[in-house]
Amino acid sequence: MMMKTVFYRFILLSVFYIPLVHAIDADVETRIKQLLANVVPGEEVTRIRPTPFKDLYEVLLGTEVLYISGDGRYILKGDMLDMQVRENLSENQRSVARKEILDSLSNKDFIEFSPEHPEHLIYVFTDVDCAYCRKLHRDVPVLNKNGIGVRYLAYPRGGMDTNASRVMEAVWCANDRQQALTDAKNDKRIEAKQCNNPVAQEYELGRKLGIRGTPAIFTDQGEALRGYVTPSELISFLKGNY
Repeated sequence: MMMKTVFYRFILLSVFYIPLVHAIDADVETRIKQLLANVVPGEEVTRIRPTPFKDLYEVLLGTEVLYISGDGRYILKGDMLDMQVRENLSENQRSVARKEILDSLSNKDFIEFSPEHPEHLIYVFTDVDCAYCRKLHRDVPVLNKNGIGVRYLAYPRGGMDTNASRVMEAVWCANDRQQALTDAKNDKRIEAKQCNNPVAQEYELGRKLGIRGTPAIFTDQGEALRGYVTPSELISFLKGNY
């Protein structure tokens, strides 16, 4: 039952290995950007780089990875794996992009439950009404005891026009956000408050990261675990004992 990330790392798709080339022709880069601007207007092209295959380029759109031919005729959406080292190259790039996003967050954005000197951090997109989110929250003391800090971000699954979103806005506006989040996950009434809160922005961020359910878990290195996992599985994964 180990997480999707482990599945990503070890699934077999290819038997070839060719070293990556690290340069791209400026004309090709411009052509690809112009094509994508027409196909997916408004999407930011984070990076374009060659793949091990001739005239096939890896494109990072936010945290999404796709592959495109140099003439722009063919686009492939799928994962590329390096069979020599058993790594999912596409997922590695998604992790890098997610890490950059998570690193840009401030402590005003998340609600943190951490030991004094955490060895590892996880970012959890949560919904106060989600049963597995509540189960994970009950695991937090065990995670903290094992050196793992938890940083919560808001993701009301039903969207912003829901009771859950309004409760989460009150939580993020509370004087004691940790206690308010714990109370909300135990069906205790939260005083309705309004402030300049990040709930809507975090909901959109979650959508950008491809979240479809909660809890959605990411390591501080951008690796996606997504669903609920037991404390023992999570501890083993973060400590490299999987």
